[in-house]
Amino acid sequence: MDRLETMRVFVAVAEERGFAQAARRLALSPAAVTRAIAALERRVGARLLQRTTRVVRLTEAGMRYLADCKRILSDLETAETAVAASQAEPRGELVVTAPLMFGRMFVAPLVLEFVARHAQVSARALLADHVVDLVENGVDVAVRIAHLPDSSLTARKVGSVRRLLCASPAYLAARGTPRAPADLAAHETIVFASSGAAQTEWDFGGRTTVPLKSRFAVNNADAAIAAAVSGAGITRVMSYQIGPQVDTGQLVIVLERYAPPPIPVSIVFAAGKRSPAKIRAFVDFAAERLKSTHWLA
Repeated sequence: MDRLETMRVFVAVAEERGFAQAARRLALSPAAVTRAIAALERRVGARLLQRTTRVVRLTEAGMRYLADCKRILSDLETAETAVAASQAEPRGELVVTAPLMFGRMFVAPLVLEFVARHAQVSARALLADHVVDLVENGVDVAVRIAHLPDSSLTARKVGSVRRLLCASPAYLAARGTPRAPADLAAHETIVFASSGAAQTEWDFGGRTTVPLKSRFAVNNADAAIAAAVSGAGITRVMSYQIGPQVDTGQLVIVLERYAPPPIPVSIVFAAGKRSPAKIRAFVDFAAERLKSTHWLA
């Protein structure tokens, strides 16, 4: 019998003023109660109970120890109740990470709506275009756009995205619409640059690679999209990034049938029924919403 259980036995004997009565209350045998009290008194090195044939009374040391036991057991019950409540009802701080632009467009609005629905929840969104380690950074939920490696975390797929080429209607009217990847040689292209090196070619799903001659390189998708909308040329970005512009007719997708294979979008989190309610509730909420998003189909 561990220390906490022994404390519970002692409290029962003290309150019931008898070993047999305590045994009935705890659904134990009288012998088990007697052994527990004897072991407890040996461990603390003091007589806690005075036994007579008719009644059991607390010694002075027993009265002090009873008060401490009740406080410890009460604190434990309070802690367990708090944990159980956190498992049943969303509460506490929720930390979510997502890629920068995807997070701005889709995840941050979902987090705000979730917080508005749950008064006991606060949230922190970490939006970054690098992988944020969940354990190292105290993150509860991550949205990943990638083919994920095996791990101890659970991934729930909510959609997929593709790399697509697009241009403004005005640009295509002036320069013509490419019909095959090779046609891009005759077009202005808006490419991405990182660490000082700009893209020099676009790969089309391993089937063909097209060299590029670009006069404008940028390290930000928003800037590339804005340049394409202005008529500066053809750019290549993720499908979800140009959803609003395609829907409003500001951009037109070109060479879609040559697009590389789709990339899965997944919600990643620590699995299990013991996950806090805030995580389970947010994952269910976000998964339902993201699966219904047109540009993640």
